[in-house]
Amino acid sequence: MCRHAVRRAALGLLALIALLALSAAPATAQAIPTPPEGVIEVPDPDAGGPLGPTAPTAPQAPIGPEISVSVDGELAGEGLSRTVTYVLMLTVAAVAPILLLLMTTFTRFIVVLSLAKNGLGLQTVPPAQVLIGLALFLSMFSMAPTFSQVNEVAIQPMLAGEIETLEAAQAGFEPFREFMLAQTREDDLALFVGMSGGDQPADPSEIAPTTLIPAFVISELRTAFTMGFVVIVPFLVIDLVVAAVLMALGMVMLPPIFVSLPLKLLLFVLVDGWALLSRALVTSVAG
Repeated sequence: MCRHAVRRAALGLLALIALLALSAAPATAQAIPTPPEGVIEVPDPDAGGPLGPTAPTAPQAPIGPEISVSVDGELAGEGLSRTVTYVLMLTVAAVAPILLLLMTTFTRFIVVLSLAKNGLGLQTVPPAQVLIGLALFLSMFSMAPTFSQVNEVAIQPMLAGEIETLEAAQAGFEPFREFMLAQTREDDLALFVGMSGGDQPADPSEIAPTTLIPAFVISELRTAFTMGFVVIVPFLVIDLVVAAVLMALGMVMLPPIFVSLPLKLLLFVLVDGWALLSRALVTSVAG
């Protein structure tokens, strides 16, 4: 009994001493100072926080100079504005290939050269690009006087500022009108004049371009097919002769093209066929 009472008394004394020690210990946590009212504190990016130093912010890209494109309006005393001039130039650039095909001898030349290629029996030789280039430069060569006249009466005065753009276009069409009238058959011209439903023009210069150009193209196609027929006939004769000879020899299993093609190429080279074709095409225009 005495031992248990002494043990309980000792435990109670130890508990009392521990409570007195805890109450007498100084506070270790420091209060975080709060900024005064009305003041906003900005954190220092270099200072470390509870999660470590903050990441540096990315530098802002410098703002470059502003770029703007402006087109001046109509200038006093200078005719059309730049915007209208640009539109006209783009339109002419887009229509130029069509004008080249329909208002020059290019149609006649390319048709005749293509028929000659087919008459030889060649499929890929010479390439189509070579024939188109040859027809183009032959057209430029044969129409050099017309181009020179257009340059004198339209292009140079327009560049010098003597005439306006529309006046230059009208003046430049007149040499082409004279050329097309000289190459167009009267029957084709009368056909399109009649289909237009208008009165018969008293002067050829009064014919509208929408009537003259189709008549000129039809005449060029007729002339081209006539010349192509003359070119193809010798090759056709060679094909018939070779086929008849092979038939007579009993070599019906041998295609005639295997024999006629070398003969046609040899004949075309011996007579200098490309030079003859070029001379005939240019002479047909000059005549």
